[in-house]
Amino acid sequence: MNLEQMLKDGVEKNTPDEIKKDKVFDYNNKGELEFNLTRELVKKLNLRSWFENYKKEALVSTAGIRGPQNILYPHDTRFPINTVGITLATLAKALVLKDKYKNEKLVKLAGCEVRYNSKIYLDLIARIQAKQGIKTLIPKNRETIPIWLASFLAFKLDLVGAEYITSSHGISVKNATKDLNNQGSQFLPDESMEFVNKMEEILNEVEKNGEYKIEFAPSSDSLIDEKIMEKLNNGIDLYVDYLKTTVADDNILSKIRKFDKKIVIDAVGGSSYRTLSKILKKLEIEKTFDWLNTEEDPFFHGIGKDIKNGSFYDWSLDITVTSKRENGETYFPVIESLKYDEKLKNYPTGTVSLITDPDHDRLSVVQIEDIKNKDEVKKAGVDYCKLDDDRILCIFSANQAFLMIMDYVKEQLKKTGKFGEHTRFMVKTTASSKSWDEWAKNNNIKVINTPVGFKEIANVVKKVEYQIENNVDDIVVYDIFNQKISLGKSPRMIFGGEESGGMIIGSNDLIKSCANRVALSMREKSATEAIIAASGLIADIKLPLYKHLEEVYKNNNIIAKFDVRDDIAYYNESEPDIDKLKKAKTEGEKLRTKNDIFYLALAIGFYEKKLKLENIKEILSKTFDRLDFSNLISVNFVGDGTYLDFTDKFIEIRPSGTDAKTKAYAGGFDKEKLSDYSKTLGNYSGDLNETYLKYLPEEYLEKVKEISYKIYLEYANKDSDKREFKIPDYEF
Repeated sequence: MNLEQMLKDGVEKNTPDEIKKDKVFDYNNKGELEFNLTRELVKKLNLRSWFENYKKEALVSTAGIRGPQNILYPHDTRFPINTVGITLATLAKALVLKDKYKNEKLVKLAGCEVRYNSKIYLDLIARIQAKQGIKTLIPKNRETIPIWLASFLAFKLDLVGAEYITSSHGISVKNATKDLNNQGSQFLPDESMEFVNKMEEILNEVEKNGEYKIEFAPSSDSLIDEKIMEKLNNGIDLYVDYLKTTVADDNILSKIRKFDKKIVIDAVGGSSYRTLSKILKKLEIEKTFDWLNTEEDPFFHGIGKDIKNGSFYDWSLDITVTSKRENGETYFPVIESLKYDEKLKNYPTGTVSLITDPDHDRLSVVQIEDIKNKDEVKKAGVDYCKLDDDRILCIFSANQAFLMIMDYVKEQLKKTGKFGEHTRFMVKTTASSKSWDEWAKNNNIKVINTPVGFKEIANVVKKVEYQIENNVDDIVVYDIFNQKISLGKSPRMIFGGEESGGMIIGSNDLIKSCANRVALSMREKSATEAIIAASGLIADIKLPLYKHLEEVYKNNNIIAKFDVRDDIAYYNESEPDIDKLKKAKTEGEKLRTKNDIFYLALAIGFYEKKLKLENIKEILSKTFDRLDFSNLISVNFVGDGTYLDFTDKFIEIRPSGTDAKTKAYAGGFDKEKLSDYSKTLGNYSGDLNETYLKYLPEEYLEKVKEISYKIYLEYANKDSDKREFKIPDYEF
């Protein structure tokens, strides 16, 4: 059965005829265009309700304001992502920039990956900005580029920002705009709220005056500039120069060139191939690699797609997702859809496949191993699945893969004598492995923990840079646990990353933009950095990766070897009927919030000294009488979730910032126990028992979300980067 056709048939069937016939405005018209947003249209399109949901997402979103779209009729405002919403948001961002930089020459970049309707959205964004006098750099013929390249160029070229259209490794029908500021960093909530408030002003004006005229420049407008990106080779030459200051030094490149086996790169969705293949060629290492899925495809070559209960189902592109068959057997549905039993059948044991996603910011690592070693692989804590009768596929989590990569980078710095030149620090999200903290402690590397989201990692790095530029003798930052971390006078970041597969490596030398702004690292995770570092590691070591991982554990006195994550989805994201989807999501969000508030109130109550630790232990023991909480040492709000710290493990319960999901993370030395805690706490209903209510009244729970947001903002803005962005005289 053609799964993509099944998806499209479901969309076609569930789209009303009036939506099919009425585009609201003709976004396919490439000439000069006007859209008159009237009071009647706002009501007809239910834009107020749409906007309230958009605003809610903007406050909590970890990676762009994401949501499903109608892949066949992108003007369908029943969905969070649509042409009308993109138009409103883009206009609002343009107006905010014009207010902020009056009478200045404004230049932004816009790019996208392969998702449905992305080029329509890209065209609208560029045309709205052009009409507002903002020059927009776009790739020639609106070709795809990776998110990290858009971010890099926003910083390197000193642009006022960038727009990037993606939903990362999410399901095919999802899309989003990632808003990047002049540093190339994703917007923090207060930056998002600037343009969200402007959107509300526009809607208010429509209701007051009856209409609001929105104008689009023609697609051929001179302010929509493909020539600069063509001249810059889409920024690839500049990025290669940057890579040579980080992971692509002569030492690592030499090892990759001499490697006598093939490393496979799986370009899921295809869009990474266009850019990465050119980078590998410029670095003269392209012969080491074979490729899979180089064709650009918004359906992602069927990867992650399935039929469940007779309906189309999308597992997303997260290869670590597990499910159970009817017989109770656990399996990896996304891995199965990669069809590696066929595609890798002629590759020898030991072959590594490096898997990236459509916007090319995440990396997953798998390796072919002899089936006779499966017990050793399991003992090392590495998941695997059967590849054929003789071989298995080892599936390394990002926690495991990145631990090996950061250790390898550290070893290379030591070999060149550079490691000791600076205080070294790493920035990681709280949900990432505890083994990273242990590794850092063993190597005298400072650790700064942040909430989930790469914008949080970038925010910390910018705080450090600000103090470097001001010649502070002892640079200090505070992590999300409110711990004061002293970094000395001239620190350098050795690694920044998160357990969901995103990472960057810091440079030993300060990175400079064209206008001489400085940075310690780039602002967006990059699978290109990860692939080059991983390839150097693979080419250098003599052991299978699972054995090398055990060596890293042993050499760095790591006890917390194991990590688990449970994603609890409260509804089917692939439901084609938008009314059913919205209802299911709304009901799911209630369940997600109830679970979240149960733990959050404990953390906020502890923070405000309304609860003692013993009270929390009593509440949790009464609620989960099967689990042991005697060695619980702290309960903390960590910006977007609740972190339970034990002497031998951690559990973090975090509501998804963009969906009706709960994410439960655990790390420690007993994988079976971690899984038990993670599943039990993550799936809890959030019901309050007598013991809970004895210490915290229900009215207190109603306040904790607002209190937590204030605590988060205080953390995010503490010692913030106060460098003022000045628009340069551009000389592209």
